[in-house]
Amino acid sequence: MAVDLSFFRSETAQKLRAEGRVEGEARGEVKSLLLILGQRGIAVPDDVREHIQACTDHDVLTTWTIRALTATTVGDLFDESENEPENEPESAGGAGV
Repeated sequence: MAVDLSFFRSETAQKLRAEGRVEGEARGEVKSLLLILGQRGIAVPDDVREHIQACTDHDVLTTWTIRALTATTVGDLFDESENEPENEPESAGGAGV
């Protein structure tokens, strides 16, 4: 008996798989962020934990994770008054690559 597998090759199925990958990656980033905070002894209230867990934006989660490395309170993750972390090092005055 032949089984119709065309759905699994369809554009809809490909979009669903992509969404699942993005959600899975976000869950992993959230888990790492909460692990860092826990290992650093930073208390994470339930409402803040829910806020972090609801985030699926990779760039935001990356910013929060970088901030978690030096944060002293969970509020430091969300402090917009500080400069955003830079992803690229500044070029050395005229040094060639």
